[in-house]
Amino acid sequence: MPAFRQSIAALAATSICLMSTVATPPADAQTYSPTVARSLAKTQKPPLHGQHWMAITGKPLGATAGAKIFARGGNAVDAACAMIAATSTMWDVLHWGGETQALIYDPRTKQVIAINGLGMAPTGATPEFFKGKGLKYPPAYGPLAAVTPGTPGGIILMLQEYGTLSLAEVLAPAIELADGYPIDGETADLIERWREKLKEWPYSKQVMLPHLGSAREAPRAGEIFRQPDLAATLRKMVEAEKQALAAGKSRKEALQAAYDRFYRGDIAQEFVRGVQEQGGLITLDDLAQWQPRIEQPLSTNYHGVEVYKLDVWTQGPALLQSLNILENFDVRAMGYNSANYIHTVYQAMNLAFADRDFYYGDPYFPPAEPTQGLLSKEYAKQRAATIRMDRNDASAGPGDPYPFQGGKNPYAGQLQQQRKTALNALDKSELTARQLADFEAGFKSGTTTVVAADAGGWLVAVTPSGGWVPATIAGRTGIGLSQRMQSFVLDPAENPFNVVAPGKRPRVTLTPSLALKSGKPWLAFGVQGGDSQDQNLLQFFLNVQEFGMTPQEAAEAANFNSYQMQASFDQHASQPGRIVLNSSMPQWVTRELIGRGYKPEFEARTSGPINAIMIDPENGTFWGGSSNHGEDYGIGW
Repeated sequence: MPAFRQSIAALAATSICLMSTVATPPADAQTYSPTVARSLAKTQKPPLHGQHWMAITGKPLGATAGAKIFARGGNAVDAACAMIAATSTMWDVLHWGGETQALIYDPRTKQVIAINGLGMAPTGATPEFFKGKGLKYPPAYGPLAAVTPGTPGGIILMLQEYGTLSLAEVLAPAIELADGYPIDGETADLIERWREKLKEWPYSKQVMLPHLGSAREAPRAGEIFRQPDLAATLRKMVEAEKQALAAGKSRKEALQAAYDRFYRGDIAQEFVRGVQEQGGLITLDDLAQWQPRIEQPLSTNYHGVEVYKLDVWTQGPALLQSLNILENFDVRAMGYNSANYIHTVYQAMNLAFADRDFYYGDPYFPPAEPTQGLLSKEYAKQRAATIRMDRNDASAGPGDPYPFQGGKNPYAGQLQQQRKTALNALDKSELTARQLADFEAGFKSGTTTVVAADAGGWLVAVTPSGGWVPATIAGRTGIGLSQRMQSFVLDPAENPFNVVAPGKRPRVTLTPSLALKSGKPWLAFGVQGGDSQDQNLLQFFLNVQEFGMTPQEAAEAANFNSYQMQASFDQHASQPGRIVLNSSMPQWVTRELIGRGYKPEFEARTSGPINAIMIDPENGTFWGGSSNHGEDYGIGW
């Protein structure tokens, strides 16, 4: 090969996008530490460092709330709960009627545990009910889009079992914010964009549009934004805790009193009245019957690193499946963001997400998901063998994991139909501008992330969500309702495990991540977004593990995003071959991807708003990363 072509080939194999340049990792990247002597890449945000604690979340004021809790002597769980409460209050693409799910490393037991704070479908939420309204899926907005609120219960359960402070202490920053805070421009402009929709719901209109009749009806950036009804609700929960403590109850019992007031007391009564007044289905019995759960997470071992995700009621196991598939390739040798690397990771994600779309659902409801088979290394090897390196497989569909757990697939007849569905997926040109905007929003918007760590060994990753703008506010509670019902399907042929039913949890996109190295806590990471979450988190993890990046480098690095999987929101569409690349992608890489059947488009920032904390195994200190993609922010000490 001529020398010129050799140099081009070498560049293509190691193409690095965005601003970062990444040093070649040591031969054994499993032992990599950020303190390895090398020239660190210049990032747009500086890396975070801490010795005692670290708090990172989706808004600067939210991170400050975590810092305030650490200053009071709280642990990382206390701080995480305060950040969830603060970001919920600030409408950081979630509110208090949404859901909270977490992974927590407990240094006392040296185990990772999972928190399931996802609400359930209410009484009357059946396929027949929604079909009777002429709907193909449950609606994306409004009171009929709401599952029961999970965030208050999720916070309280985390505090009961793993926190140290009182609810009064943890909610103090959120209550102050509810009394009034200077709203950020991103949220204020989002409210203005949705103002006509918000006017459909009287309580939302009253709270969210303080300048009705003016040219701009939403708050302006920097304006003091007040939520008096929400502040009153949070104070009622704190009051219940204080009364229980005054009566001689234990800390745990006092927290339960606050829980009971929200889900069974006067708050619940006003919540249900406000929901039903606006056409929703949630009943008092729905609130009383729902409860958050402590669960065992799922995990896989990737080249010696134990990676943990939530169960199949989330999309999280798709990341584990992707890692299992990628173990069959030498992705490090391919080079970061080379054409072969992008193609291989894209194809692995296609296969994992196709399984997600057909096999994932609420494990507390029959039929039982084939989770053991899905996470089998042998199943991953079979799936990896189907990847062709010369083209994108636009018809990639679900596989058959049942033989890998000693069973027979009861839905074998539907698998071929799934492949046909993938082939007939809508092309971008067939979508109207509004449909395209809604489709893309489902992949990119919603959710925030919370990561926290402390010197005591606690490591926490949370992806709370639901109740984003435009949300229906439930009466005088000030609580913005979840929109999570839209993640259900109505047709069992589409996914027999995720058909809507009263009391059932929808399969959601929310997906915190933890990783342990040599049995010790190493990495907590999460990202905002819908179906893009585990795509960006997979690439972030590979950036750190395979290519030796620091968390800040990896959080800013140029990811790519696929739209080939079925969207989890609204009309659940798919666009095979569509790929978003970073605008600095070398032309030769782009040309090669086009030759393999991809339809590229470009954006300046493609990492997603990733937040992460890594524990330096050499020094025991914290390295934090917070992407330059959005408003996420962190603080450490």
